[in-house]
Amino acid sequence: MDSERTGGASSTADAENLAFDVFARACPSRGTLEHVTGKWGGLILGALHEGTFRFNELRRRVDGVSEKMLSQTLHALERDGLVHREAQPTNPPRVDYRLTPLGSAVAERLLALIYLVEDRMPEVLTAQERYDTGSGGAAAARDAGRTAAAGRGGR
Repeated sequence: MDSERTGGASSTADAENLAFDVFARACPSRGTLEHVTGKWGGLILGALHEGTFRFNELRRRVDGVSEKMLSQTLHALERDGLVHREAQPTNPPRVDYRLTPLGSAVAERLLALIYLVEDRMPEVLTAQERYDTGSGGAAAARDAGRTAAAGRGGR
């Protein structure tokens, strides 16, 4: 993939002339990537790929997310142009959330990663078990640390 990509910036006119590089410290794409790949962002985008949700429906679908985190994440994703929030003028008020076309494109790619991870979980669990029983790194590193500390008089 070409390292020079264009995308949204503070000014639409400027965006056409900018090259974004997520590996650069000041690149604004880092914030959006964090919103998408953070603990809740990916799950919320994946859920919204299924359709339009009201706030509490989405909260039930994304099991474990607090009301506060759902609200904060939805606001960030809306600001990034990935989620559309629509308030219905009803009594009581009704607010629906759905993906924008950009959000749908991001969610499709994210779901491909989610499905890959789910499909390969037996391999992941085997690797974790192998690591945790000492043939990996954690137990060996702990043992090496103890040996080094004993050689320095236990400090």
